[in-house]
Amino acid sequence: MSLYDFSAKLNNGEEKNLADYKGTVLLIVNTASKCGFTPQYKGLQELYAKYRSRGFEILGFPCDQFGHQEPGSDSDIRSFCDLNFGVTFPLFAKIEVNGESAHPIYKFLKSEKRGLLGENIKWNFTKFLVDKEGSVVKRFAPQTTPEKIAPEIEALLPQ
Repeated sequence: MSLYDFSAKLNNGEEKNLADYKGTVLLIVNTASKCGFTPQYKGLQELYAKYRSRGFEILGFPCDQFGHQEPGSDSDIRSFCDLNFGVTFPLFAKIEVNGESAHPIYKFLKSEKRGLLGENIKWNFTKFLVDKEGSVVKRFAPQTTPEKIAPEIEALLPQ
């Protein structure tokens, strides 16, 4: 089983196969619009703008499992991200990341890299760094800002 065996619905309802990202370094993040970490959207967008041309993508997965901090519809979330942070990286439809209904992508990511709470996601803005071969390289806690991840992304990208 590999990350590339999965697909997910984009924010616009279109199904996206993760195999489309083969050969790309990925940062996969569970996001929320009403969270103390929401300003990280700005840093994520900056990373995306800086590294996208070198084979880097951010995949945002909105989630409402933590303190009801993502209450809006998929279109509300897209509007919020566009208006407040100019987000241009792919946003997916709202999912669950923990429990029986966790999206299969998140079940896979959590099984590859455990966190302080074992496999469970602790909070919004947990980040998974994936190399060009689809291997989950590292898991970052919600409080780890995008800027702090930049050197690790840089190390995985072609020069």
